[in-house]
Amino acid sequence: MKQNILQILIDHQGCFVSGEEISKTLSVSRTAIWKHINSLKGEGYDIKALPRNGYCLKIRPDILSLEEINIGLQTSVLGKTLHVFDEVSSTNDLLKKMAAEGAAEGTVVLAEHQIKGRGRMGRPWLAPKGGGLWFSLVLRPALKPFQASQLIFVSAVGVCRALRKYTGLPVAVKWPNDLLLDGKKVCGILTELSAEIDLINYIVIGIGINVNQQVWELPPELQHIAGSLAMSAGHSFNRAGLLRSLLFELEQEYHDYLARGFDAVLQRWRQLDSTLGHEVIITSGGESFTGVARDIDEMGRLLVKTPEGDLRQVMAGDVSLRKK
Repeated sequence: MKQNILQILIDHQGCFVSGEEISKTLSVSRTAIWKHINSLKGEGYDIKALPRNGYCLKIRPDILSLEEINIGLQTSVLGKTLHVFDEVSSTNDLLKKMAAEGAAEGTVVLAEHQIKGRGRMGRPWLAPKGGGLWFSLVLRPALKPFQASQLIFVSAVGVCRALRKYTGLPVAVKWPNDLLLDGKKVCGILTELSAEIDLINYIVIGIGINVNQQVWELPPELQHIAGSLAMSAGHSFNRAGLLRSLLFELEQEYHDYLARGFDAVLQRWRQLDSTLGHEVIITSGGESFTGVARDIDEMGRLLVKTPEGDLRQVMAGDVSLRKK
């Protein structure tokens, strides 16, 4: 009911709508409307109330609530089951537990703050409250386990396309699953798999995006390698609106991948890439070497031509763009 009332206020934002009109539309008492309006005010919505005029929504806050996210969500699967928390240890850990207990495909866990957020190779991921989007989603594709790594590229393409469309900023992907803006990392993607010999049980995809952080909010040791959408744009973004765009683009990319295969994903990945054609430093399994990133193959492996003329396949590891 609160979401329905909010939707009416949003549809008439900047104008008054009477309590009587809301009451008739939703078949609810005006006392119940008043209680829900007060609840929305408590969440930060600027709603003006005048006798005989009704209610007028002035400002929508940048909050991640079920009501705010669901309004305008255009997906058929992703986010239809949505859990929003103020604070968790890790959205991936929580959703893995839910998935093991049968959580449906498309279930999303979102938190304002992660205490123990992490990236690839178990590295900690700074996830402060109010500045970004920290969420995980579960997929249950009818794929073989060896195909699971392809979902990294599906996710990277979907997120990159969403960020470009929503912000207008030239976000680019760096092999295999980082997103860069102005040469700095603004997004990381972590996939975790549960599988048997010949089938995938589920894949949990964790996505962390620096949205509205300012440079002084980052630790000094990260300020030269990490950025945010707001730092590049010069203004903040509504995180609920961005999340709706992300879930929509991710769903479109995922469904297209299931229908048309990995080749189409790779084509789009190359169009968004910031790695290919550049000198890179590869660190993997205790080894480090340099070369030029030439391409990615049908398995998503990075093909690097070394100074000796060898073409090496990189399945996993850290990739740094070599500064000239």
